[in-house]
Amino acid sequence: PRIGITSLEKFHTRAKLLTEPNATPLVTTPIHLPDASTELFFDIETDPMRDICYLHGFVERHDSDNSTERFYAFVADTATKEQEEKAFADAWAYVQSCQPCIIYYYSKYERTWWRKLRIQYPHVATEQEIESMFDPGVCIDLYGDVVHGHIEWPTNDYSIKTLAKYLGFQWRDTEPSGAASIEWYHRWVESGDPEIRQRILDYNEDDCIAMRVLLDGVRKLV
Repeated sequence: PRIGITSLEKFHTRAKLLTEPNATPLVTTPIHLPDASTELFFDIETDPMRDICYLHGFVERHDSDNSTERFYAFVADTATKEQEEKAFADAWAYVQSCQPCIIYYYSKYERTWWRKLRIQYPHVATEQEIESMFDPGVCIDLYGDVVHGHIEWPTNDYSIKTLAKYLGFQWRDTEPSGAASIEWYHRWVESGDPEIRQRILDYNEDDCIAMRVLLDGVRKLV
């Protein structure tokens, strides 16, 4: 009941992709991907228990050349509002220094948090500046703008980890997850252990690279 023919056709397509041997992703509607010399792949880490955004990570790439990739991280080294503000301000300054560029992120989480941080720390950036940053002409949600509604994949879900792994990418950590990162951050705040801090950074960098792998995979499809 209440499932329309369009949804049933989509479910049928997904079922075929999951059951057919050697199935490949299927582009269902046209996708427009802008060209830019500078690309940023953007991912944040947050601790909902402390209500803090403690890491803004970016992988920067030029001219679609993976050898140019560099990772930049802006971290709240203590779980304080002062450090959260500094990390946000430093990340914002970095984004401005990279203009013009195209920014890629996965799902609405980054945009939601940056809007929240802008309200908490209004002198860092104006509302118009943040909204301009996330303008869909220059800032692409790889999930909402590309994957969802445009491509069917032979996978059980469309998380960035599932799709990047399908395309051959592997995280360095044996148990990568956002929940694990929160636990690592808690232990780092308590202990100051630099190895834990590096584990968090490596995980975030891999999340950013996974988006680049997905983007390149999508480009091959279209």
